[in-house]
Amino acid sequence: MTDARRLARRARMLRWLLNCYPPYLGAGIRVQSISPDMRRIKVRMKLTRWNRNYVGTQFGGSLYSMVDPFYMLLLIEQLGSEYIVWDKAASIDFITPGKGPVHAEFEIDDTLLDDIRQQTAGGKKYLPRLQVDIRDDAGELVARVDKTLYVRLKPQARQA
Repeated sequence: MTDARRLARRARMLRWLLNCYPPYLGAGIRVQSISPDMRRIKVRMKLTRWNRNYVGTQFGGSLYSMVDPFYMLLLIEQLGSEYIVWDKAASIDFITPGKGPVHAEFEIDDTLLDDIRQQTAGGKKYLPRLQVDIRDDAGELVARVDKTLYVRLKPQARQA
């Protein structure tokens, strides 16, 4: 099996697993798509009684949960097993109340991957900052999330 086919298979399996993940099921979070090359993910969350807050809008914790792991997952898949990738920090800026379904899209490009490889080549940690917007179906910005990731080349990979 080619690497591209293996990656596409992993993307399908990951999407299925995430959509069966109990916290995502309860919050109404659905991974709509993961590109076969594992560079893009689209996520959607409906407004339900399980993720509605006291004033009837999207609960902030659910909004953050909706975007939490995806940059880390994409980087793990793109960089491979020679790298350690963790979420280090995050902040969320609530712009306007989410009164209905919301969505977010994540994308990893070659520029980011090249930058990470360059910054970590000598074994140093690198803390890339990435951002994702959460929008409603009309395209209005509901929240903006800033993520800081921790990336480092594993010691055994540096020696090779």
